[in-house]
Order: sequence, then C-alpha cells, then structure tokens
Amino acid sequence: MVGDFLVLDDCRLVYFPKITDFRGNLSFIEENSQIPFQIKRVYYLYDVPSGATRGGHAHKGLQQIIIALSGSFDVLLDDGVTKRSFFLNRPHYGLYVSPGVWRELENFSSNSVALSLVSAVYDESDYIRDYEVFKKGVIDYGSK
Repeated sequence: MVGDFLVLDDCRLVYFPKITDFRGNLSFIEENSQIPFQIKRVYYLYDVPSGATRGGHAHKGLQQIIIALSGSFDVLLDDGVTKRSFFLNRPHYGLYVSPGVWRELENFSSNSVALSLVSAVYDESDYIRDYEVFKKGVIDYGSK
C-alpha cells in the first residue's frame, strides 16, 4: 500500500492479439501498445520442479508482465493489504505486476514456461526480498 492507494489495484490481465489459423495461432506483443512500459529485459523460468515456488520478492520500481508460454501456474500477488491469485495457462495473455507488489509463482504444471517482460535491467537494489520488511511498508515506492 502506498498512502491510501492499494498498489494491487494496478495489477491486471493484459490480452495480446491472437491470430487464429488452422496451422496454429500467432500472438504478438508490442511495447507501449499492449505493454505499458519499454521492455528492458526478458527472462523465462522453465524446468521448475514439482512443488517449487519462484518469486518471493517485490520490486521498488520495476514493472513486469508474466506470461504462461506453455503449461500453467498460479501467481500470488500481495500489496501488504490485499492478496489476489491469478491462474495463467495461455500464451495470448499475461499478468501486469506493478511496483510495490509481492509476487510468488507456484503450482507449475510439467513443461511449463513462464516468460517475464520487465521494465529494467537487473538491479539487486530494486528487490525487496524480506517479506517482513515488505509488510512493514518501510520501503519508499515513490508517490502515486
């Protein structure tokens, strides 16, 4: 939470164009069109062992879109006041995660691939990795 603003209110599903063809479907992503930021880094999670949880952190400034390119998984979001869960299982939509939101990815199906499009290059100082510090709200996320 930033002031009286629930940061989780910014998080939402983002749908990408889907072109259907008998040979298979095609979707595309364009920054500053479907994505509300310039893409600075792309990474993906795969071969996640059964029962494993990924994420477990928040960002001070980084914005992110998480897409299930293959398989499925749950994304649990927490802004310190409200918690929401999103089930991702199709590559033609993704989940926008705003700064100041704790995220955990879990319940990965076999052969799942989680693609992340992010607004910044890796910067360890942008991470909040201690949930208790996050919950205390002592991190300055900037003003809304």
